[in-house]
Amino acid sequence: MIEVSHLTKRYGPNTALQDVSFAVEGSGVVGFLGPNGAGKSTTMNIVTGYLSATSGTVVVEGHDVLEDADEAKSNIGYLPELPPLYMDMTVEEYLGFIFDLKKVKKSKKEHIGQICRRTGIEKVYTRLIGNLSKGYRQRVGLAQALLGDPPVLILDEPTVGLDPKQIIEIRNLIKTLGKSHTVILSSHILQEIEATCGRIIIINNGRVVADGTQAELAKQVEPQRLIVEIEAPKDEAQQALRALPHVEGIEQEAAGAEDGIWRFSLKEHDDARREVFHLCCDRNWTLLSMSARRNTLEDIFLRLTSGTVDDRMADHSKKNKGKKTRSVVANAVGYNVPKTDVELARESEKAEKPAAEAAEPETEKKEEN
Repeated sequence: MIEVSHLTKRYGPNTALQDVSFAVEGSGVVGFLGPNGAGKSTTMNIVTGYLSATSGTVVVEGHDVLEDADEAKSNIGYLPELPPLYMDMTVEEYLGFIFDLKKVKKSKKEHIGQICRRTGIEKVYTRLIGNLSKGYRQRVGLAQALLGDPPVLILDEPTVGLDPKQIIEIRNLIKTLGKSHTVILSSHILQEIEATCGRIIIINNGRVVADGTQAELAKQVEPQRLIVEIEAPKDEAQQALRALPHVEGIEQEAAGAEDGIWRFSLKEHDDARREVFHLCCDRNWTLLSMSARRNTLEDIFLRLTSGTVDDRMADHSKKNKGKKTRSVVANAVGYNVPKTDVELARESEKAEKPAAEAAEPETEKKEEN
């Protein structure tokens, strides 16, 4: 278990983390996301005891990282983005050194052999680390994090430098580890987070801006929509669809290619597909197509960290309404919405005007001379 409470970290006048709180209990894989500079690495370094916090507490398996550092660290396996490897050691020497450093109370040869097989480095066990590829070095770094079989694993970009086959193997290993360990996984590869994590924490500008499953975050960012294309009287169809129990709102997307065919976007608070199907059957309407429009993790991430709006949704809104929506989302995460080209052009004209006026007298003097 990891419990982070009101964590704040300042570097002089700059605040890297501000009142960050979350808890991870039991086994499972939790994705830790955020743009560069959001505070991910700072958080992980504080949790693992590499950095001290300005204020706040971190408790790992019941041990305070600051007050009971040795016990807390003994329960953590940490793989930083740049693995702490010694290039002049062989893999065998390095893992043996880390084994002794961690004071692991297991059979050395048997335990290291098991870890090597799990991470796929048994073939390079006797080679110098400095002669290994980046992918194999990453695997050796993961192996040192697993030594001692710690209950908590913190992995920062564990698949960097791996080829597609290796990525799948490590991803499956992380899934397996999640069944018996508390795993916090940080990665910029969103597909990796989607494939391995049951819960996602998103941090931006030093604050936690989202915490939950992907489905929960998707609903918070933008309600799910169902796109239906039916052959029916337009007004009657709109009224009937709007009255369905799981439909919150309806918008007409576009007329179909043929007369009498309409395309509607339904705002759902739950899955309304069955209701739409039965409605069309009862009214003897032809249901031509029905497709769900769901927010991907990329959509969620971009909206929460940069205030962007999905172009598909923006097409159905007025420009000023779309800008307002972006501002609401951006303000929630402390982000300034980028100005449009028109706004930037106006500001540029205003800035150039005083400069031009100031230059006029000078020009006149030259002409008089």
